[in-house]
Amino acid sequence: MAEQSATRIALIGMLSVATAIGIGRFAYTPILPVMLQDGWLTLAEGCWLAESNLLGYFFGAILCSLIPGAWMRWTRREAPDERLAVAGLAATAVLTAAMALPWPWLWQWLRFFSGLASAIAFVFTSSWCLRRLAQQNGTSLAGLIYCGSGVGIMLGGILVSATISLGWSASACWKILGAVVGAFVLWIAYECRRDRRHAARHASLANDAGAVPHMPQSPSELVESLAANRGLAWLMLAYGLAGFGYVITATFLPVMAREVLPDSIWVDWIWPIYGVSAALGCLASTRLPPHWDNSRLLAACYGTQSLGVVMGLWWPDVGGFVLSSILVGAPFTALTLFAFREARRRWPHRSTSVIGLMTAVYAIGQILSPPLFGALLRSGIGHRQVFSWSLHTASVALLIGGAIWFFAASRFPSRRPASQATGS
Repeated sequence: MAEQSATRIALIGMLSVATAIGIGRFAYTPILPVMLQDGWLTLAEGCWLAESNLLGYFFGAILCSLIPGAWMRWTRREAPDERLAVAGLAATAVLTAAMALPWPWLWQWLRFFSGLASAIAFVFTSSWCLRRLAQQNGTSLAGLIYCGSGVGIMLGGILVSATISLGWSASACWKILGAVVGAFVLWIAYECRRDRRHAARHASLANDAGAVPHMPQSPSELVESLAANRGLAWLMLAYGLAGFGYVITATFLPVMAREVLPDSIWVDWIWPIYGVSAALGCLASTRLPPHWDNSRLLAACYGTQSLGVVMGLWWPDVGGFVLSSILVGAPFTALTLFAFREARRRWPHRSTSVIGLMTAVYAIGQILSPPLFGALLRSGIGHRQVFSWSLHTASVALLIGGAIWFFAASRFPSRRPASQATGS
């Protein structure tokens, strides 16, 4: 019974992440070519819509770090993770469907708040699911939650591709995705309510055996730690480069493929392939021996993505774009898993604060990439030159990040005992 309950919690988490990240954040990627084709916006305007979503996600991540402490001070109780997650998911459904409105002046705000809602849904889904899995002795299923990003990308890509094949507009794509997300949210809300009632009948599980809630470090303490610890500073730099390096491909790959191969039937399936690769990559990463060095695994992930982001430029054919989707997608979630695991290994007593700071730095890296793309567009060079310059820059950034992790493996080798290794 406990195993079934843990599996259900992991599936709820996977669907929540699929909704918040895979659709809420990344459905824009396969719809953008349709919006361009329908004349809704220009490529430069599309770049700023992507930037708005990334900014929203960044501010959402900051807000999530403030909510638990504020909630505790005001109510003397822990924040209700599952209710906040459902609220973020419900907002994602509404904001996704609202993108069908023919009001371009509103889209930037819709994408901003969609990013903010996605961050809230993702963070509090993670917090609730990991806590409940620990109570059910089901922590081995935690990796299933983060396969949701790839599952959502795949599902969103397939729905958009099917809609395009019927000759429907971008507005129809947004409406369909909004309806699908709304249906998911209703099921997730029902299951969360059901689980809350179940947990209430088992008070010994619900109160975490009297555990004291963890209070994160203040921002000033984090900055002080960063200044005093060069190893932490290098880790932050490397992780920020990952955010900078992947985001142009994850935003504009279908646009680039459609420009190079306008008549290919494969173009609409490049993004779903990215999602399948991300899901399988995450699943495979959870099956690797836990004693393998995280830094070396990260160096391999960065190198793989570095090759993937330029593959479509070097091999501008169906095979090149498919391979680009696989090489960038497969390490997408695995990279985060390895980086967080390394943070827990090296800073076990401050891992929550370090991981929170890593998430913010990753978001900053993402935010910096679209302005570079936009500046190149405004320079007046052709679209292919814009893609070439921005993607080669991203590839170099990923190579630098991979080199940092490679040297970190030598300076901070993994020497965990077997019991600790299996626990991570």
